[in-house]
Amino acid sequence: MLPKRHKFTSPADFGRTIKRGRRAGTRTVVVHMLDRNAGPDAGIAQQGGPRVGLIVSKSVGNAVIRHRTSRRLRHVCAGLFELVPASTDLVVRALPPSGAASSADLERDIRKALRRLGLADA
Repeated sequence: MLPKRHKFTSPADFGRTIKRGRRAGTRTVVVHMLDRNAGPDAGIAQQGGPRVGLIVSKSVGNAVIRHRTSRRLRHVCAGLFELVPASTDLVVRALPPSGAASSADLERDIRKALRRLGLADA
């Protein structure tokens, strides 16, 4: 479970991050990243660290597989908070291969996407 300060609170957060942010894809996930302190989003900045939203659609698998994938993604994202700047919003969209991926595979792919987005520490 992610602490409330690290979760998106409205659908507008997802839309803003996907439309205005940059994205990088891997085999299992697409990561959208937006800096809340830059551009027109400067007024949205909140304290408490980075925020994450997950998108796990039916294309990933049945309900059991989607929930398992969501739990794995939440766990991986919680472990990456110290690498991501506090003013960052992330949307992690699971692709169909993520349903069969292990937690290690998901973490590797998320780190790879974050490096492509310019986070050298990931």
